[in-house]
Amino acid sequence: MTLETIDYRANDAASKFVTSLRETGFGVLSNHPINQQLVEDIYREWQAFFNSEEKRNYLFKPETQDGFFPAEISETAKGHSVKDIKEYFHVYPWGRIPDSLRDNILTYYEAANRLAAELLDWVEQHSPDDVKQHFSIALPKMIENSQKTLLRVLHYPPMSGDEEMGAIRAAAHEDINLLTVLPAANEPGLQVQLKDGTWIDVPSDFGNLIINIGDMLQEASNGYFPSTSHRVINPEGLDKGKSRISLPLFLHPNPQVKLSDKYTADSYLMERLRELGVI
Repeated sequence: MTLETIDYRANDAASKFVTSLRETGFGVLSNHPINQQLVEDIYREWQAFFNSEEKRNYLFKPETQDGFFPAEISETAKGHSVKDIKEYFHVYPWGRIPDSLRDNILTYYEAANRLAAELLDWVEQHSPDDVKQHFSIALPKMIENSQKTLLRVLHYPPMSGDEEMGAIRAAAHEDINLLTVLPAANEPGLQVQLKDGTWIDVPSDFGNLIINIGDMLQEASNGYFPSTSHRVINPEGLDKGKSRISLPLFLHPNPQVKLSDKYTADSYLMERLRELGVI
Protein backbone atom coordinates (compact mmCIF):
# COMPACT_ATOMS: atom_id res chain seq x y z
CA MET A 1 0.00 0.00 0.00
CA THR A 2 1.14 3.54 -0.70
CA LEU A 3 -0.20 6.86 0.52
CA GLU A 4 -1.98 8.76 -2.25
CA THR A 5 -1.04 12.40 -2.78
CA ILE A 6 -4.20 14.53 -3.00
CA ASP A 7 -4.44 17.72 -5.06
CA TYR A 8 -5.65 20.42 -2.66
CA ARG A 9 -7.37 22.23 -5.55
CA ALA A 10 -9.40 19.22 -6.72
CA ASN A 11 -13.18 19.28 -6.23
CA ASP A 12 -13.09 16.08 -4.19
CA ALA A 13 -9.97 17.01 -2.17
CA ALA A 14 -11.79 17.30 1.16
CA SER A 15 -13.52 13.91 0.98
CA LYS A 16 -10.38 12.15 -0.29
CA PHE A 17 -8.28 13.77 2.41
CA VAL A 18 -10.61 12.74 5.24
CA THR A 19 -10.86 9.20 3.84
CA SER A 20 -7.07 8.98 3.85
CA LEU A 21 -6.95 10.21 7.45
CA ARG A 22 -9.54 7.67 8.50
CA GLU A 23 -7.74 4.77 6.77
CA THR A 24 -4.10 5.58 7.59
CA GLY A 25 -4.03 8.49 10.04
CA PHE A 26 -2.20 10.49 7.36
CA GLY A 27 -3.09 12.72 4.40
CA VAL A 28 -0.66 14.16 1.83
CA LEU A 29 -1.56 17.32 -0.11
CA SER A 30 -0.01 18.83 -3.23
CA ASN A 31 -0.76 22.27 -4.74
CA HIS A 32 -1.57 23.66 -1.31
CA PRO A 33 -1.41 27.37 -0.36
CA ILE A 34 1.77 27.23 1.76
CA ASN A 35 4.50 29.22 -0.02
CA GLN A 36 7.32 26.87 -1.00
CA GLN A 37 9.97 29.60 -1.22
CA LEU A 38 9.12 30.63 2.34
CA VAL A 39 9.65 27.06 3.53
CA GLU A 40 13.00 26.83 1.72
CA ASP A 41 14.13 30.14 3.24
CA ILE A 42 13.19 28.91 6.72
CA TYR A 43 15.12 25.66 6.23
CA ARG A 44 18.22 27.62 5.19
CA GLU A 45 17.97 30.20 7.98
CA TRP A 46 17.39 27.69 10.74
CA GLN A 47 20.09 25.31 9.50
CA ALA A 48 22.56 28.18 10.00
CA PHE A 49 21.10 28.83 13.46
CA PHE A 50 21.48 25.19 14.52
CA ASN A 51 25.05 25.21 13.18
CA SER A 52 25.89 28.17 15.44
CA GLU A 53 26.43 28.50 19.17
CA GLU A 54 23.81 31.27 19.28
CA LYS A 55 21.22 28.56 19.89
CA ARG A 56 22.56 28.15 23.43
CA ASN A 57 21.37 31.68 24.23
CA TYR A 58 17.77 30.49 23.86
CA LEU A 59 17.75 27.43 26.12
CA PHE A 60 14.16 26.40 26.80
CA LYS A 61 12.34 27.33 29.98
CA PRO A 62 10.66 24.34 31.64
CA GLU A 63 7.70 26.47 32.76
CA THR A 64 6.90 27.86 29.30
CA GLN A 65 8.45 25.20 26.99
CA ASP A 66 9.62 27.80 24.45
CA GLY A 67 13.15 28.04 23.10
CA PHE A 68 15.96 25.63 22.23
CA PHE A 69 16.02 21.99 23.33
CA PRO A 70 19.52 20.50 22.89
CA ALA A 71 20.11 16.90 21.86
CA GLU A 72 21.17 15.84 25.34
CA ILE A 73 17.67 16.51 26.71
CA SER A 74 15.76 15.45 23.58
CA GLU A 75 12.58 13.42 23.94
CA THR A 76 12.47 9.72 24.61
CA ALA A 77 9.44 8.34 22.80
CA LYS A 78 6.79 6.65 24.96
CA GLY A 79 7.75 2.99 25.46
CA HIS A 80 11.38 3.56 24.43
CA SER A 81 14.52 3.92 26.55
CA VAL A 82 16.89 5.61 24.07
CA LYS A 83 16.69 9.32 23.26
CA ASP A 84 15.95 10.44 19.70
CA ILE A 85 18.83 11.86 17.64
CA LYS A 86 17.58 15.41 17.29
CA GLU A 87 17.58 18.94 18.65
CA TYR A 88 14.78 21.45 18.22
CA PHE A 89 13.37 24.91 18.88
CA HIS A 90 9.83 25.58 20.09
CA VAL A 91 8.24 28.59 18.38
CA TYR A 92 5.21 30.31 19.87
CA PRO A 93 4.23 33.84 18.75
CA TRP A 94 4.47 34.93 22.41
CA GLY A 95 7.76 33.10 23.00
CA ARG A 96 11.43 33.90 22.49
CA ILE A 97 12.56 33.88 18.84
CA PRO A 98 15.87 35.21 17.44
CA ASP A 99 15.11 38.59 15.86
CA SER A 100 16.73 37.66 12.54
CA LEU A 101 14.45 34.60 12.23
CA ARG A 102 11.21 36.10 13.53
CA ASP A 103 9.51 37.45 10.38
CA ASN A 104 9.63 34.34 8.21
CA ILE A 105 8.84 31.85 10.94
CA LEU A 106 5.81 33.83 12.19
CA THR A 107 4.56 34.35 8.62
CA TYR A 108 4.73 30.58 8.22
CA TYR A 109 3.06 29.99 11.61
CA GLU A 110 0.07 32.15 10.62
CA ALA A 111 -0.26 30.60 7.14
CA ALA A 112 -0.06 27.04 8.46
CA ASN A 113 -2.62 27.80 11.16
CA ARG A 114 -5.05 29.23 8.59
CA LEU A 115 -4.74 26.12 6.46
CA ALA A 116 -5.02 23.86 9.50
CA ALA A 117 -8.32 25.47 10.49
CA GLU A 118 -9.62 24.74 6.98
CA LEU A 119 -8.46 21.13 7.21
CA LEU A 120 -10.20 20.70 10.56
CA ASP A 121 -13.35 22.02 8.88
CA TRP A 122 -12.91 19.35 6.18
CA VAL A 123 -12.67 16.69 8.92
CA GLU A 124 -15.82 18.00 10.57
CA GLN A 125 -17.81 18.18 7.31
CA HIS A 126 -16.89 14.63 6.32
CA SER A 127 -17.37 12.98 9.71
CA PRO A 128 -20.45 10.77 10.16
CA ASP A 129 -23.19 12.28 12.33
CA ASP A 130 -22.57 9.79 15.13
CA VAL A 131 -18.91 10.91 15.24
CA LYS A 132 -19.74 14.64 15.07
CA GLN A 133 -21.90 14.31 18.17
CA HIS A 134 -18.75 13.55 20.19
CA PHE A 135 -17.22 16.96 19.35
CA SER A 136 -17.93 19.32 22.25
CA ILE A 137 -17.60 22.30 19.87
CA ALA A 138 -16.78 22.62 16.16
CA LEU A 139 -13.24 21.40 15.47
CA PRO A 140 -11.97 24.72 13.99
CA LYS A 141 -13.36 26.54 17.07
CA MET A 142 -11.21 24.34 19.32
CA ILE A 143 -8.04 26.03 18.02
CA GLU A 144 -9.40 29.56 17.57
CA ASN A 145 -6.85 32.03 19.04
CA SER A 146 -5.13 29.15 20.81
CA GLN A 147 -1.87 30.08 22.52
CA LYS A 148 -0.91 26.39 22.76
CA THR A 149 -0.40 25.54 19.07
CA LEU A 150 3.29 24.75 18.72
CA LEU A 151 5.62 25.13 15.75
CA ARG A 152 8.67 22.96 16.28
CA VAL A 153 11.77 23.56 14.16
CA LEU A 154 13.51 20.19 14.23
CA HIS A 155 17.14 19.57 13.35
CA TYR A 156 18.35 16.03 12.80
CA PRO A 157 22.16 16.35 12.66
CA PRO A 158 24.36 14.31 10.30
CA MET A 159 25.05 10.79 11.56
CA SER A 160 28.43 10.57 13.30
CA GLY A 161 28.72 6.81 13.76
CA ASP A 162 28.86 7.28 17.55
CA GLU A 163 25.10 7.14 18.11
CA GLU A 164 23.78 5.11 21.01
CA MET A 165 22.81 1.55 20.08
CA GLY A 166 19.19 1.47 18.93
CA ALA A 167 18.89 5.25 18.57
CA ILE A 168 17.09 6.61 15.52
CA ARG A 169 16.19 10.14 14.49
CA ALA A 170 12.66 9.79 15.85
CA ALA A 171 11.48 6.53 17.38
CA ALA A 172 7.97 5.29 16.64
CA HIS A 173 5.44 7.53 18.37
CA GLU A 174 2.05 9.15 18.10
CA ASP A 175 1.49 12.91 18.33
CA ILE A 176 -0.42 14.41 21.25
CA ASN A 177 -2.39 17.16 19.48
CA LEU A 178 -5.40 17.37 17.10
CA LEU A 179 -3.62 17.50 13.73
CA THR A 180 0.04 17.91 12.77
CA VAL A 181 0.85 19.89 9.62
CA LEU A 182 4.28 19.27 8.10
CA PRO A 183 5.89 20.47 4.87
CA ALA A 184 7.86 17.59 3.31
CA ALA A 185 11.31 17.84 4.90
CA ASN A 186 14.49 18.54 2.98
CA GLU A 187 15.44 14.85 3.31
CA PRO A 188 13.27 11.65 3.31
CA GLY A 189 12.92 9.29 6.25
CA LEU A 190 9.35 9.69 7.54
CA GLN A 191 7.40 6.42 7.75
CA VAL A 192 3.90 5.51 8.97
CA GLN A 193 2.75 2.19 10.41
CA LEU A 194 -0.29 0.57 8.79
CA LYS A 195 -2.96 -1.38 10.64
CA ASP A 196 -1.24 -4.68 9.76
CA GLY A 197 2.00 -3.48 11.40
CA THR A 198 3.98 -2.83 8.21
CA TRP A 199 5.83 0.45 7.71
CA ILE A 200 5.54 2.51 4.54
CA ASP A 201 7.33 5.65 3.41
CA VAL A 202 5.37 8.91 3.49
CA PRO A 203 5.74 10.67 0.09
CA SER A 204 8.48 13.22 0.76
CA ASP A 205 8.43 15.07 -2.56
CA PHE A 206 9.55 18.60 -1.81
CA GLY A 207 6.41 20.75 -1.94
CA ASN A 208 4.03 18.17 -0.48
CA LEU A 209 2.28 18.90 2.79
CA ILE A 210 1.92 16.00 5.19
CA ILE A 211 -0.88 15.97 7.76
CA ASN A 212 -1.42 13.39 10.47
CA ILE A 213 -3.90 12.79 13.26
CA GLY A 214 -2.86 13.27 16.87
CA ASP A 215 -4.16 11.57 19.98
CA MET A 216 -6.46 14.48 20.87
CA LEU A 217 -8.49 14.05 17.66
CA GLN A 218 -8.61 10.32 18.28
CA GLU A 219 -9.93 11.03 21.78
CA ALA A 220 -12.43 13.67 20.58
CA SER A 221 -13.77 11.38 17.82
CA ASN A 222 -14.12 8.42 20.21
CA GLY A 223 -11.50 6.50 18.22
CA TYR A 224 -13.00 7.05 14.77
CA PHE A 225 -9.92 8.92 13.54
CA PRO A 226 -6.78 6.89 14.34
CA SER A 227 -3.62 8.45 15.73
CA THR A 228 -1.09 6.22 13.96
CA SER A 229 2.51 5.48 14.86
CA HIS A 230 5.16 7.14 12.75
CA ARG A 231 8.93 7.46 12.90
CA VAL A 232 11.91 9.04 11.19
CA ILE A 233 14.46 6.40 10.22
CA ASN A 234 18.20 6.94 10.00
CA PRO A 235 19.64 7.70 6.55
CA GLU A 236 21.77 5.20 4.67
CA GLY A 237 24.92 5.51 2.57
CA LEU A 238 25.92 8.99 1.45
CA ASP A 239 22.79 10.49 3.02
CA LYS A 240 24.24 9.83 6.50
CA GLY A 241 26.25 13.02 6.15
CA LYS A 242 23.17 15.18 5.57
CA SER A 243 21.25 17.21 8.13
CA ARG A 244 17.47 17.12 8.11
CA ILE A 245 15.27 20.10 9.01
CA SER A 246 11.59 19.55 9.69
CA LEU A 247 8.78 22.00 10.53
CA PRO A 248 5.86 20.27 12.25
CA LEU A 249 3.00 22.47 13.44
CA PHE A 250 1.19 20.76 16.31
CA LEU A 251 -2.39 22.04 16.52
CA HIS A 252 -3.46 22.32 20.13
CA PRO A 253 -6.94 23.31 21.33
CA ASN A 254 -7.48 25.96 23.94
CA PRO A 255 -6.82 24.39 27.39
CA GLN A 256 -10.45 24.41 28.56
CA VAL A 257 -11.79 22.60 25.46
CA LYS A 258 -13.53 19.36 26.41
CA LEU A 259 -12.13 16.46 24.38
CA SER A 260 -14.19 13.69 26.01
CA ASP A 261 -15.91 12.84 29.26
CA LYS A 262 -12.47 11.95 30.63
CA TYR A 263 -10.27 14.82 29.42
CA THR A 264 -9.99 18.51 28.72
CA ALA A 265 -7.25 19.53 26.28
CA ASP A 266 -5.14 20.73 29.23
CA SER A 267 -5.51 17.59 31.37
CA TYR A 268 -4.69 15.41 28.37
CA LEU A 269 -1.61 17.45 27.46
CA MET A 270 -0.26 17.48 31.02
CA GLU A 271 -0.68 13.70 31.34
CA ARG A 272 1.26 13.12 28.12
CA LEU A 273 4.04 15.60 28.90
CA ARG A 274 4.60 13.86 32.23
CA GLU A 275 4.82 10.51 30.41
CA LEU A 276 7.43 12.01 28.03
CA GLY A 277 9.43 13.31 30.97
CA VAL A 278 9.53 16.91 29.76
CA ILE A 279 7.68 18.33 32.79
